[in-house]
Amino acid sequence: MIQKSLAEMIVETLIAAGVKRVYGVVGDSLNGFLEAVGNSKEIEWIPVRHEETGAFAAGAQAHLTGELAVCAGSCGPGNMHLINGLYDCHRSRVPVLAIAAHIPSSEIGSNYFQETHPDQLFNKCSHYSELITHAEQMPRVLEIAIQTALTKQGVAVVSIPGDIALRQGNYRKPSASVKRVQPLLRPSHEEVNDLARRLNQGKAITILAGAGCAGAHAELMQLAETLKSPIVTTLRGREHVEYDNPYDVGLTGLIGYSSGYHAIMDCDVLLMLGTDFPYTQFYPQNATVIQVDRRGENLGRRTRLDLGLIGDVKETLLALADKLETKTDDTHLKTFTGHYANVRRGLDELAVGVPGRKPIHPQYVAKMIDELAAEDTIFSCDVGTPTIWAARYLRMNGKRRLLGSFNHGSMANAMPQAIGAQLQFPGRQVVTLSGDGGLAMLMGDLLSLRQLKAPIKIVLFNNSALGFVELEMKASGFLEHGTRLENPNFAELAKAAGLFGARVEDPADVKPALAEAFAHDGPALVDMVVNRQELSLPPSIKFEQAVGFNLWALKAVLSGRGNELIDLAKRELIR
Repeated sequence: MIQKSLAEMIVETLIAAGVKRVYGVVGDSLNGFLEAVGNSKEIEWIPVRHEETGAFAAGAQAHLTGELAVCAGSCGPGNMHLINGLYDCHRSRVPVLAIAAHIPSSEIGSNYFQETHPDQLFNKCSHYSELITHAEQMPRVLEIAIQTALTKQGVAVVSIPGDIALRQGNYRKPSASVKRVQPLLRPSHEEVNDLARRLNQGKAITILAGAGCAGAHAELMQLAETLKSPIVTTLRGREHVEYDNPYDVGLTGLIGYSSGYHAIMDCDVLLMLGTDFPYTQFYPQNATVIQVDRRGENLGRRTRLDLGLIGDVKETLLALADKLETKTDDTHLKTFTGHYANVRRGLDELAVGVPGRKPIHPQYVAKMIDELAAEDTIFSCDVGTPTIWAARYLRMNGKRRLLGSFNHGSMANAMPQAIGAQLQFPGRQVVTLSGDGGLAMLMGDLLSLRQLKAPIKIVLFNNSALGFVELEMKASGFLEHGTRLENPNFAELAKAAGLFGARVEDPADVKPALAEAFAHDGPALVDMVVNRQELSLPPSIKFEQAVGFNLWALKAVLSGRGNELIDLAKRELIR
């Protein structure tokens, strides 16, 4: 029987699963694996400066393709650095495999240098986490991990000591099962009939559409037309739902619009399609609530249900179509599409840039990004205020994609996700909406952009603060301790790293700087100095939030910051 090293078997199995690249940071416990990668012409090692960056990049690639992506970390701190990025991948439900190297097998349990227990460390952010200690486990354990990641749409981890990776084992051809499979899932006839009956009885039906609506755009539009239903989208659902959608009434939630919020609160039937929208305070109390989701564990997790169905959104809507009665009363729909049109006008009125009027409104920067970006741009946005501006001003058209840490809510995701996107789609424009806090957290990987020759365009919203955290503090009545950031000139830092760099302080320079950066043949960073005090209010202000803002204002005055409040008020009056 043919003998090969376990490292060689790992690489051959990854190739059989369609893997083209592995993101990571080298280390001696990975030597055998790295040599096997280097000897292969079908898979590439992608060096990054931090393992967390590698995990985020792999997650972005998996999100955009639906196929397996891989990252790796050396023993101890190396694979521990993967954890935050893998948490994001797992919570975003994208298929990612992590190779976690381990200390020499004979030293496990001796408190050896860099010893951890990686098979245990990753339990909370994976569907599968196993340690290989014998040659006979390969390639079965790796194939199980790959199939688990693909089938359950999440993270799988295989840990292997460096010496075990070098051992010889009996070779067999990789299994054909290590490929993505897409079975159709549809509710029973009885359940579809029950769903149709409830929708036919409804008078004012609102649809809440999430990422599970991917691939079901035509069916969703037909459903909204039949039911005369406004469609509220979730943030992760926007790229699949928002375009060519006359029934769109915007987002709900903490960064949503009043039109989306009230379309849900004022309905008598709420139909949730492919979403696990987490904020319980944004669900109606008196409506009939129906949920359709491929994952049965999601049913009723956020709000009380009157009906829960397990199924793909597209397959369920196809089964439902001929059982529905066409509604004739479109009052509910017109009320909220009209409301949304007013909200949209108001948001666009805020996105202005008057030459000489400083600081720059971040809304204006986001609007200019939207206007200048290509029709198939892949965007990534950092958490906090960049996510807000991306949600409100980037238009999805069916070709554009939007990446973010929308479930895990991790800082520093935008640039690493852009790396994965750009390497997977080298011919497409990739643009980040980065925060100054987020960029700084993994800023070492600015160096990776030049090394990888990745022409990513970073647009930095530089407000010298952790802006969204600051707003949350104000809403709760706290002074914003610890949120101030003393930033350098990021454009000069970018130039030092070999990137195109530009710093913009005047609204007059926003559009020319973006145009120049987007046209640059290589990575670029535009440091936009934007207003720190820009307000981004939720669609519904709670009494305690109003009290919190008043309490913050009183504390600010008593602490000698009255001028700051006056300046903020002036800016709001000007707008």
